[in-house]
Amino acid sequence: MKKRAKNLALIYTLLWVVVFMVLTFLFSRRERSIADSALFFFEMAFNSNFLIGFHVLFVLVYSLFLTIKHFIKVSKNKGRNIAIKQFLYRCCLPLLMLFVGFKTIVFINAREWHHYDWDTSVINKTGYAKDLYEKDKKQRGISVFGWSNDNSKAIDDLVKNNVEWVAVIPFIDQKDENSDHVRAPNNLGIYSRRDSNMIRAINDLHAKNLRVHLKPHLWLRNGWRSNISLSNKTEWDTWFNSYRVHMLRYAKMAQDTKAELFCIGTELKTSIKNQPEKWELLIKEIRDIYDGKLTYAANWHDEYEHITFWDQLDYIGIQAYFPLTKEENPSLETIEKGWDKHLKALENVHKKYGKPILFTEVGYKSTLDATIKPWEWSSYLSKLSEKKSDMTQQLAYEAMFKKNWNKPWFAGIYIWQWHTRTTRESAETDLDFSPRFKPAENVIAKWFAQSSNTNKLNKISVTEN
Repeated sequence: MKKRAKNLALIYTLLWVVVFMVLTFLFSRRERSIADSALFFFEMAFNSNFLIGFHVLFVLVYSLFLTIKHFIKVSKNKGRNIAIKQFLYRCCLPLLMLFVGFKTIVFINAREWHHYDWDTSVINKTGYAKDLYEKDKKQRGISVFGWSNDNSKAIDDLVKNNVEWVAVIPFIDQKDENSDHVRAPNNLGIYSRRDSNMIRAINDLHAKNLRVHLKPHLWLRNGWRSNISLSNKTEWDTWFNSYRVHMLRYAKMAQDTKAELFCIGTELKTSIKNQPEKWELLIKEIRDIYDGKLTYAANWHDEYEHITFWDQLDYIGIQAYFPLTKEENPSLETIEKGWDKHLKALENVHKKYGKPILFTEVGYKSTLDATIKPWEWSSYLSKLSEKKSDMTQQLAYEAMFKKNWNKPWFAGIYIWQWHTRTTRESAETDLDFSPRFKPAENVIAKWFAQSSNTNKLNKISVTEN
């Protein structure tokens, strides 16, 4: 018993050491030093999700240790052949059955008796963006992830689908909803490796005539950025000062790279509610650095209607995850009808400020319930419980374009999200937002290929500043 407890403690300790060394090394490959990476690990180690994941890993490692130990004992007592047979029947066969069972369930859930006729006539084969934006001022945008040293193939795929604007999204880091500061790199005056990767992507996009929307996101390791909750004015001031430093830094990047649009913030409702005057000052500071267009990405729920500084920006930016239906597997007509009440609110805020409305994000999963709560993410295990529905995703995009695209106050959209490393094979079972290799991709390409002539008001509003 003592020996087993000793083995248990030894494996537990060794696993902590291994995880610490591996993660510290990986963190240090970014812009953190080894010392900062080690401190970051210890801070993360108290995160409940991390602890759950670590202990699941520990159970697996310890189970593997006991399994190996058992079959070594069987091999000594009964011979190698008996040990191998027992290993095959007691370990390999059950694992194989679990694997086959998992794949079978995923396969069944991914099967959809839906035929879509791909329209190849809308594909842009010129190799360069057509720049329909110059005609109608509609931003045909998409949020792209997975930039690398060679972005040529990734950008060609965007061009083929008539994408003309790309949201390039650097992440800044905060511990949780109660943290009074945003983390800063060691040297704010020097672009990090990740920043350099973004700059390369922007330059590569410009080389193919695509425009760029630089849209920094604040990422919380615990919680959601809209729910940042601080105790007093001093904490709020400390938080905003740390956030401001990042925004001025990225505004300079936008100016240096000639990015055509810069987003000053995304879904930061509680900060805007508590300190609106600081946001107005930040806008003025950014305009002193950056001479392109500005927007803010407000959440669709209980935020965009309450922003007081829309008149100081060029676009009213909305994260447009509006709930559209109450039932699964809706018809196109039902989804379209779901837009009606939201359109009235959108038109009202446009009339109030006289600014065009830009959907800074809009996306739908490939699930039957994609239009009920579009903002919800799926997990990997969702493949076991949810039915895939490319048709629902396709119809959701069709309805969104039909109801919004030709509105005179509508400035365009950024599809969420497009990952450059998605494969056709993975898309066959993928339930998440990516439209790549799904009918939705072709729907987006079709609408992006159309030129709207109804946006005269938009042209006037955008150029006033």
